[in-house]
Amino acid sequence: MFTGLVEETGRVLEVSGGGMLRLKVASSVAAADASPGDSISVNGVCLTVSEHDGESLVFYAMDETMRRTALGNLAEGSLVNLERAMSAQDRFGGHIVQGHVDGVGEVRSVTPEGDAELWEFSAPESVLRYTVEKGSICVDGISLTVVSVSESGFVVSILPQTKAQTDLSELGIGSRVNLEADVIGKYVERLVAPRTSRRTEEPADAAGAAENGEEPAEGRRLGREKQRS
Repeated sequence: MFTGLVEETGRVLEVSGGGMLRLKVASSVAAADASPGDSISVNGVCLTVSEHDGESLVFYAMDETMRRTALGNLAEGSLVNLERAMSAQDRFGGHIVQGHVDGVGEVRSVTPEGDAELWEFSAPESVLRYTVEKGSICVDGISLTVVSVSESGFVVSILPQTKAQTDLSELGIGSRVNLEADVIGKYVERLVAPRTSRRTEEPADAAGAAENGEEPAEGRRLGREKQRS
């Protein structure tokens, strides 16, 4: 699990591979105490450390990961956001980030607003359904607060420090980014869905029973409860 607070940025040193992407990234913070098997968020994608030498990290990404993320756009020299998986002793300053990308968006516009900038991103329905104003969203591994939401995208406010310390400093209009919606919304939807489904089925059950001259299921249940009392 991650928090969306980028620990450092690293330059892509090598990109290679056919069916599987091999990614070598320069790192000082994450590589200093990394071990093979550790989970690292690379632009919001949870990847496993395969090799390290104290100054760089090597990751492999499968075809499925490439199809679902913007990692395929990385090239030698690209700047990426890095965050180690949080430990139990860490302060939780961002929001719950799993490193499981829900969709890919693009930078639509960047508008100055005082000392900050308003960044607008396009986003697929798989992300927007869980995106709410004042809620959290993860963009390339960065925990951000949503300013507004539209039918096809959302807007966030970027502070100078956030821009300077992340890959946003090198992104422009049309740049593709990894998006992960707040996991809380997904769990709420999953918990509420069965109840909503039962409510829509009950009226249909009652109507069908009436047509056949039968007592609706709810009436039969209440009748049994009265008999027991």
